[in-house]
This record gives sequence, structure tokens and C-alpha cells, in this order.
Amino acid sequence: MSSTSKVALVTGAGTGIGQNTALRLLEEDYSVVLTGRRIELLENTKREAGNSGSRTLIVQADVSNPKSVRELFIKIRETFGRLDLLFNNAGIGAPAVPLEEISFEQWKAVVGVNLTGAFLCTQEAFRIMK
Repeated sequence: MSSTSKVALVTGAGTGIGQNTALRLLEEDYSVVLTGRRIELLENTKREAGNSGSRTLIVQADVSNPKSVRELFIKIRETFGRLDLLFNNAGIGAPAVPLEEISFEQWKAVVGVNLTGAFLCTQEAFRIMK
């Protein structure tokens, strides 16, 4: 992989906004770490990138798990030695029902997973971006 291109990490890179962001970053000559829980979706993002897919590193990770996030950043450090951009995108959503029908437990799970993942990845990114 090119050591001269900037390195980006996109969490939740297998679908939606994360996938589109990863593909746009590849178009801008970034090397991109594709991260998410479902490896088959990450591999699909790499295929969608065509020739630019050679500048991707796929790392299956659960960003709500501290050990998984540490292992993700170890792989980034080993592969690239640095990180230039973090796109915190991974998360879960609540059921598609009116707000008044969402239970406190469902809301707590959404907020917990999404904020925990963003915190853990940002914390590790600060360490590698020094």
C-alpha cells in the first residue's frame, strides 16, 4: 500500500454513508481502512472500489468493544504507521416506530453503542495521530 497517501479509517464502511464515504475517500487517493462487524459487507465495499480497492485494509471489528478497537488500531499502526482521518460512522438504530413507542432499554442501547464506539475510536485515534 502507498505510504505517501493519507490514511483514513471509516467505521461502518459496509453500507450506506460509511460505504459511500469510503469510496469517495478512495477517489481522493486516500488509503482506507474499512471497518465493521460484517466482513462480507466490507468485502463488497472493496469490490465496489474497483482498482482503488488495492488501497484498502479490511478489519472486522465491533467498535463498542474496547479490545476489538485496540486490535483495530494495532493493525492500522502495523500496516500504515499512522492515521490521518477518522470517520466515526458505525452505530445502531432504534426500531422504526414513533418515539413514544421506543422503550428506555432500546434508547439506552442505541445511545450506549453509538457513543461508546465513537469514544473508543476517537481515543485510539488521538493516540496514533500524535
